[in-house]
Amino acid sequence: MGCSNCSSDGGTPRGCKNNGNCSSGGCNKLEVFDWLSNIMLPSGQTPYDIVEVRFKNSRKGFYRNAKGIGLSVGDVVVVETSPGHDVGVVSVAGELARIQIKKKSPGFKPLEAKKIIRVATQDDVDKWIKARSLEKEVMYQSRTLAVNLNLEMKISDVEYQGDLSKATFFYTAEGRVDFRQLIKDMADKFRIRIEMRQIGSRQEASRLGGIGSCGRELCCSTWLTDFRSVSTSAARYQQLSLNPQKLAGQCGKLKCCLNYELDMYLDAVKSFPKSDTKLHTEKGSAYHIKTDVFRKQMWYAYEGDSASGLIPMHPDRVREIMKMNQDGKKPRELNEYVAEVKVKEPDYENVVGQDSLNRFEHAFKKNNNNKKKKKPNNNRPVEAVKSGENPQPPKAANPNQGPRPQGNQGEQAPSENANNPQRRNKRPNNRRRPNQNNSGNESPQ
Repeated sequence: MGCSNCSSDGGTPRGCKNNGNCSSGGCNKLEVFDWLSNIMLPSGQTPYDIVEVRFKNSRKGFYRNAKGIGLSVGDVVVVETSPGHDVGVVSVAGELARIQIKKKSPGFKPLEAKKIIRVATQDDVDKWIKARSLEKEVMYQSRTLAVNLNLEMKISDVEYQGDLSKATFFYTAEGRVDFRQLIKDMADKFRIRIEMRQIGSRQEASRLGGIGSCGRELCCSTWLTDFRSVSTSAARYQQLSLNPQKLAGQCGKLKCCLNYELDMYLDAVKSFPKSDTKLHTEKGSAYHIKTDVFRKQMWYAYEGDSASGLIPMHPDRVREIMKMNQDGKKPRELNEYVAEVKVKEPDYENVVGQDSLNRFEHAFKKNNNNKKKKKPNNNRPVEAVKSGENPQPPKAANPNQGPRPQGNQGEQAPSENANNPQRRNKRPNNRRRPNQNNSGNESPQ
């Protein structure tokens, strides 16, 4: 039933294709991963009897399992309310629920937790689905009634109770609204118990959800549970232009993500000199324009001289000029203290920053070249090969001394290829051919 809100006609989800049977809760807001579900409890310890139950959108509550029902994440249960009962889905159970209670409500008293009545039957689930199907049409009709009464309010969401006995209307307004007549009109038309609940703009964006300017789902509807105040000073510290169209989120307020990196910027700005101090030179006085925290540069411009443009300076240079001004000295101009702007050229071949797949090919090629070293010539004398010296060229053989010795008799005579560098590296031929020049002498077999 986790995909009942995003399902198409026939109960089939549009994206996950699980037909409403998924228990991971991927379609829900503020989902929690139970990382303690597979951990066994010590012997003799009973499971924690309080579970977290999720209702429509981001509304959750803690309920006591007084009857000891075996519950797991994703089970549809019936819980007690005042009046009647409601239907929800178990989102957190076991020891993780104990941690969630300490985190979200430190002063929470388990004795005040309402009880879980039973696991939802088919009749409870059918009535619950019927209540969800009526919410959209009831919201449109209630908006029409509010417009007819000229009420300055916006009804953003309607949530029916699981037993169809009560409906909660969430609205936003800038001031107080007298909706007593509106409640009477809605009670006569819908024949149910009416409850009006005012929420802020951020709570409205959290309930409805959406896509931010970053291309991701809103933080308030996915994981952010507390809404801290965001001021324009957070944008000033981060050197952002005070453009409300860029700094505002879906709720119309300043984006919550402006506080994410604010502490880092505050620590970095401490190392910069004060920007409200002017730099006095012989050419004129210069005032601060902007600061580049990452490149550690401060940009200054002369008063009444727009032709000079912006002058980038290192914070140390700015302190040096400030100290000179305190001593009653003035530099000639700021261009003498200009800091070089080093812009790193992007690597278009490795844009993502990953290593290349063929980064080890040059090492393999080098090893292969080492294996193909020149082998010593077998025709060279053994003593010459060991000593590394080139052997002396052999003397011309005298035909009157008879044929050459056969077999392995003493040292082998060097071949004629030893003196020829082009033929020295060639592989020697084991088969010897007869000498055609000396017809009188026969070569050894």
